[in-house]
Amino acid sequence: MNKSDFLVIGSGIAGLFFALKAAQTGTVAVVTKRGASDSSTSLAQGGIASVLDPKDSFDLHIEDTLKAGVGLCRRDIVEMVVKEGPGCVKELMDFGVEFSKEGDRLALGREGGHSANRIVHYHDLTGQEMQRILLRCALEHPNVTMCQNHMAVGLICRRHLRRKGSDGDRAVYGAYVLDTENDRIEAFASKRTILATGGAGKVYLYSSNPDVATGDGIAIAHRAGARVANLEFVQFHPTWLYHPIYKSFLLTEALRGEGGTLVRADGHAFMKGYHPQGDLAPRDIVARAIDKEMKRTGEKCVYLDMTHLSSEHLQDRFPYIYRSCKDVGIDMAVEPIPVVPATHYFCGGVDVDSYGRASLPNLFALGEVSHTGLHGANRLASNSLLEAVVYARRAAALLAEDEGLSKETIEDPLPWDEKHTELLLDSVIVDHDWDMSRRVMWDYVGIVRSDRRLQIALARMKQLKETVEALYWKCHLTLDLLELRNIVLIGELIIRSALQRKESRGLHYTESYPERNDKEFLRDTVLESGHE
Repeated sequence: MNKSDFLVIGSGIAGLFFALKAAQTGTVAVVTKRGASDSSTSLAQGGIASVLDPKDSFDLHIEDTLKAGVGLCRRDIVEMVVKEGPGCVKELMDFGVEFSKEGDRLALGREGGHSANRIVHYHDLTGQEMQRILLRCALEHPNVTMCQNHMAVGLICRRHLRRKGSDGDRAVYGAYVLDTENDRIEAFASKRTILATGGAGKVYLYSSNPDVATGDGIAIAHRAGARVANLEFVQFHPTWLYHPIYKSFLLTEALRGEGGTLVRADGHAFMKGYHPQGDLAPRDIVARAIDKEMKRTGEKCVYLDMTHLSSEHLQDRFPYIYRSCKDVGIDMAVEPIPVVPATHYFCGGVDVDSYGRASLPNLFALGEVSHTGLHGANRLASNSLLEAVVYARRAAALLAEDEGLSKETIEDPLPWDEKHTELLLDSVIVDHDWDMSRRVMWDYVGIVRSDRRLQIALARMKQLKETVEALYWKCHLTLDLLELRNIVLIGELIIRSALQRKESRGLHYTESYPERNDKEFLRDTVLESGHE
């Protein structure tokens, strides 16, 4: 059994920043299901939004965020996150994170939906730089233990303890975790459990997310009875490299911030016809515009034209993207880049308060796994890394001030029992259901939805869920089976949430209800469940 004051599940920026801050208060165990650097953070190209230019202001950043969120942002949360942003950027720099500069000042980029230059970045590898520095600091810290290749199976609740608590006890006492290298499930007991597992992009067929993004944190929290909210709001990044042979990759919105233009195959720039901000319109509008143009013309993609910039400038500002495009035979300085939308970010998640506390005692959720009220119906570009560090710092500060925490004992959970399970000999079942569930989500629950499509998707996901649940309770657990179980549940929750919102708002666009309905739906979509 593993015991620690704080159990952090996930090793992206939210989990690592929290771990480093919380390590000043107690011991921290960080579990991550693959390598510690396998996270969405490491793929973040654009940067972190923060007001650092004298010509910018908190009010402008707040209003940009509220506008993008289409009425569902919590103003108090937006104001808090925006105002705490500069301090968090400074703390990242104190840890050793380097950001690009112009002379002695930080170089500030601009992305869609922003009215000022406020994106702090390290070339086009911002997330990778932050991940590298924070991970190094965590590995060197004596109070932090890093457990790689460990996947959370489920949260430890009252019924899992040797010493049973009261019937009204809904608290979390850690998690059962699959050690994939040694093929065994261990109990990680803790005083506080922090979900920092990122998003769920792999629920869809095409995603900019890493393979680890299977919605694990949302799934295990929901099964334990925690509230989840606004899962219908799935952000599709407008510009994902389209290539029939090579593995695709994300093309940051900062490219359009540098003047990049979306064009059809005939060279016609189309975004001004969809929004006054043109190519810098919010992501939901850009993604729907691309989707509409592709359906109207029958083309498999549109193009992002950066040819107005010199090769030297592109190599300096976007070295990773320039090199990656060259590797697949595209010189972005002389020819447009073929692009399509791809699943990118979840605005919904485990419902939390202003300190990251979930609805279950002792449980926190930080970063993309959470629903804080910052993003509303559509995330403003580069507000995600901002949210992650602000909430990680707030959660750690809250726990540091909890005088009773040091007096608490870590409860002993019962060992995991798999005595009556059998080996899953036919992996074809898992592979088939994995592909089927993701294709159902892409075809029926994508950028443009309808009640008819959603009902078809719900029926199919329920069938898949029944099959997968039978395997879960019958078979020896593997990482693939656990991930499949999670994406099927998340898919069902997305569909149920989408069916409840009978309007179009932000990232949720349905042909059945194409207009906004503030009278009935100016509210969050909240789902709860009983214990597993």
